[in-house]
Amino acid sequence: MRIILLGPPGSGKGTQGDLISQRYGFPKVSTGDILRLAVRGRTDLGVKAESMMNRGLLVSDDIVLELVRRRISAEDCRRGYLLDGFPRNISQAESLEKLETGRPERAVEIQVDFDLLVQRLSARLVCGQCQAVYNLNVQPPRREGACDVCSGGLVRRKDDQPEVIAERLKVYKKETEPLRGYYQAKNMYHAVDGQGTVQDVYLRIASYLDAALAEAPGLKDEARR
Repeated sequence: MRIILLGPPGSGKGTQGDLISQRYGFPKVSTGDILRLAVRGRTDLGVKAESMMNRGLLVSDDIVLELVRRRISAEDCRRGYLLDGFPRNISQAESLEKLETGRPERAVEIQVDFDLLVQRLSARLVCGQCQAVYNLNVQPPRREGACDVCSGGLVRRKDDQPEVIAERLKVYKKETEPLRGYYQAKNMYHAVDGQGTVQDVYLRIASYLDAALAEAPGLKDEARR
């Protein structure tokens, strides 16, 4: 099965993706992680993507699609995978389906009020070494400015600056929200309330996916091997 996590920046897709991946055994394919790796490696695709990301713009479809194609063709994705950050628009969704025709899929959207999203993103810090994520309001590091995992220095991403946050949310609303109707028309869409604790949101998503897997013969056992 292909699980698609939808939601604006700051909705918690990355955290929930990790939890869902652990529950079902499907690898999480995060376009954000893939892109940041390409940027750090100073690849041709990474250099192009960096300029767009720093301005709060979405990276072009051709760059993202190629990175995703390579990742989902890996052996660990054969039984299924979870996508975090892709597709972001209907064109990408259609391209994804052409890459793997016939694979069952479900789209889950984490819905959060935009004012709360701005608060979350403005308080977010990331480890410059291991990329662990912290939030000064709800999940601060034990030592100020230092990562709990590797003791690396914590930094604010360029795309988490207030002016860039506003642009990111604007772009999401314009280009990504139409995916809701796309997956609703295919009867593959489910919305969950993204407010509350991490565990609250996780249980809402897992309840839906458990039911979806139960409806597809063989998929539930396959997911947990």
